[in-house]
Amino acid sequence: MPTVIVPVGLNLGPSYRYVTPPDPTPEYWEVRLGNDSEELTDEEFQVWGRAFLDPERHARLEVNRETLQRDVIAAGNGPANPVPVIERLLDRGLLIEFDPDSELEKPFRRIKLHPLAEGMGNTPEEPDRRLIGHNGQALVKVNFTVYNLWAFSSTVGSLWDACAVATQLADEQRASGEDIDEMTAGELALDTAKVIPMLVAAGCAFLEPAQ
Repeated sequence: MPTVIVPVGLNLGPSYRYVTPPDPTPEYWEVRLGNDSEELTDEEFQVWGRAFLDPERHARLEVNRETLQRDVIAAGNGPANPVPVIERLLDRGLLIEFDPDSELEKPFRRIKLHPLAEGMGNTPEEPDRRLIGHNGQALVKVNFTVYNLWAFSSTVGSLWDACAVATQLADEQRASGEDIDEMTAGELALDTAKVIPMLVAAGCAFLEPAQ
């Protein structure tokens, strides 16, 4: 499977100059990145924002560096050559790449996952699945373990730490007699990696650097 590319950070919107007459062009676009914020030029913001815009392709894990380049060019309102902009955003931590089918400890130690939507629980028809969405509309469906990671993983140091804690808790529950499947941190990370792009693109979560 090709490496996916996912935006990191929380959009704080445009920042306009204090001038008369008003200047309709933002001085910069602000993105929260951990405890700090990054100022993006219009070209950088167009590339960063374009990485959010296709939840269905993110759900199929089809958004990567090459497709992002093509999408920016096709949109016509970003840089004519997005390659160096994508490289800068990767270097600044505003984009992250990882292979959802490969070793995930290294990239998951670099990020945290924050919930950005409503947890909607499960349904009588599918009690083994949990729903996440906005305003009563379900946008993402995940299993119980990933749902708990989505809800609580931001309380620990990194997404990898959250996977390790979740598997340790599952071991303790299984030892006390609960019927819980055995899973390693790496296996849980693989499950989580496959839904992170969709969670972020659907506005149900955002990533930030682990501090």
